[in-house]
Formats: sequence, C-alpha cells, structure tokens
Amino acid sequence: MDRAKLNLFLILFSTFAVIANCGKKYNGPCVTHNPIDQCWRCRPDWAEHRQHLAECSQGFGHNATGGRDGPIYVVVDNSDDDVANPKPGTLRHAVIQKGPLWITFKRSMKIKLKQELMIQSDKTIDGRGANVHITEGAGFMLQFVRNVIITNLNFHDIKRCNGGTIRDSVDHLGTRATSDGDAIQIFGSSTIWIDHLSMKKAADGLIDVVSGSNDVTISNCHFTDHGKVLLFGASDSDSRDKSMHVTVAYNHFGKRLSQRMPRCRWGFFHLVNNDYTHWQMYAIGGSKGATIISQGNRFIAPPDPNFKQVTHRNDATPDEWKKWTWRSEGDLMMNGAFMIESGNPNWAKGYHDYQLVKPLPATMVGKITKFSGTLSCKKGKAC
Repeated sequence: MDRAKLNLFLILFSTFAVIANCGKKYNGPCVTHNPIDQCWRCRPDWAEHRQHLAECSQGFGHNATGGRDGPIYVVVDNSDDDVANPKPGTLRHAVIQKGPLWITFKRSMKIKLKQELMIQSDKTIDGRGANVHITEGAGFMLQFVRNVIITNLNFHDIKRCNGGTIRDSVDHLGTRATSDGDAIQIFGSSTIWIDHLSMKKAADGLIDVVSGSNDVTISNCHFTDHGKVLLFGASDSDSRDKSMHVTVAYNHFGKRLSQRMPRCRWGFFHLVNNDYTHWQMYAIGGSKGATIISQGNRFIAPPDPNFKQVTHRNDATPDEWKKWTWRSEGDLMMNGAFMIESGNPNWAKGYHDYQLVKPLPATMVGKITKFSGTLSCKKGKAC
C-alpha cells in the first residue's frame, strides 16, 4: 500500500472510530484530561464542597465565582406558574434574589419555563447530583448582569414565548417582548462561565453572546441537533462588541449540526481543544474584523466535497478578510477539512497567560472532550 492510500485509510479509520465511540457510556474509574475537570471532578467530596468549582474556570471567564460567597439555595419545586410572583423553592424564585446564591436541585426534574428566566448577578445554577432538563418552554436570559456560572443542565426543545410582565428581581417587575427562542442569551453581561451543558433543539440559537457582553467561557459542553449553534455578536452595526472576549474550550460539536460553531463579529474569540465531528455547512464563521484563534482543535469534515472548508467569511471580499486575524495553530484536519488563514501571526502579543487557555495536542481531543455535556454525579463518588 503506497503512502497516499495508507494516509487515507488512517483518516477514514480514525473518523469512523470517533463516530462509533460517540454516546458510549463510560463505567470505569474517574479520569480527567483537561484542567477544568482536573480541578474538581475526581473528588468524591465534591457535593460537600460545591463552591470549589468556582476556582476551576479557565480563559476569559476565569474570574467568574457565581454564588460562591453566598448560601446554598435548594430548588425543590419544578413549577413556573407565576412569573410575576415566583413561588419560593422554584428556580425562578432563586435567580431573582439579591446577593450571591449557589443554586442546587433537591431531585431530578423537568422545568418548563413560561417566560424567559431573568437571572441576577452573582449566581451559580448547579445541576450536579440531579438530572435537570430545561425544556418545552423559554430559555435563560442574562441581561446587564455579571458573575454567573451555569453548570450541568440539559437544554432542549426551547420555544419562543410571547413575553409580558416578568419579575426580574425581588423589587422590580419588567415588561418583556417576545423572546428570541435562545436556550441561553447573554446580553450586555460579563464574567460568565458556562460548563458541562448538553444542548439541542432551540427555536433560535443555543448560546448567544451579544450587545457588549465580555469575558465569557463556554467549556465542556455537548451540542447536537441544531442549525445555528453559537452566535457571538448579533449585529454588524453594534460596535460595542469590539471589546468582546470569549473562550470556547473542550466542547464537542456533535451530530446533526449545521453551522455557527461559533459565528463571530467584532471581538476576540479563542477556540481551544474542541472536537468538531459533524457540520453540514461550515464550522466557524465571522465578519466585521473578528479575531478568531483556533488552537488544538480536531475538525472532521463532512463527506460532501462542497463543505470541507472549516471557515466561512460571510461574503466578504478577499481585500476585506485578509486583514482579519484568523489563525489555525496545531489543529488536526481530517477527512479533507481545511482552514484558510489570514491576518497577524503574532496575535498573542498583549494577552496574558491567565486569559488564554493553553492548548493540549489536538491528537488528545477525543479524550479531552470524552465527558463533555452533563455528568451523572452522585454524592460520595467522583463525577
């Protein structure tokens, strides 16, 4: 067998091995392959020290502490009957409180939100130890808030809702228009960490980061079954997003995804050690001079020869996009995947080590993202 045929065989074998391994349940001892999980996941006492998670974030959202400095609030009721006067013990009642709170769930539950869940600053929503589904209703809204952590929740079948009068804090009722149908929208907010979510099937995006939001990390999530996955910067005219910084690390972009993993405008976006095993149109898109740094990711192109290119520059002319800094460093391109680079190869000047996740070899990405999405955590045992 000549070298070209051997390389093709190895690529096809690796591709099929990746796909075949997806979804297989792991029953062995706790193992971790990325620094976020290494910080907490193999501790059998994680439930007694939940707030330790706040020490584990990486990237631009590394300062997120959420509700670490406040008490634990346990959600015991999955109802959402009165969005103007939320019932104590419900998730909506928890997130509108003033001051830091670490919000947990007494049991597994399905929560159908009647309207957007308006989350106040300094909150952690921690689904570890329960199987919590946000489904068949509205999604989460983080609007003009800071310092929020969301971890270990399932989002699926998110709907647009008609809006109306919603309590967004203990002392304020607001009027909301029809929601966009995003699973999570981060609007004008900062210092946000989203970790270990399983997400699919929303009316609009799975996660939107827009309107002057900054310092966000999205890590260890599993995305499937969706068209437009992640949107960073919603408008070509909203130059506030020039200051946007988002880290996307250790995520698995899985089956039946089409595009926007992410789609970026204006800001700086660091994509590290993600596994792109499926896309239909493109993986990463952008415009308006967005800086996109791709390091140590694995890209497995679809069979269609028209969609092998990882990137999409949204109809910009070469004279425009050649000025944009889009760099690929240490990425693993498989099944014919390729990325066209542009811009400044010395992009890292001006950034500190604590802002940039250090990439691991792309050949490790399968292990790094093996436990992406929600975890089955039990008290007294490692997750």
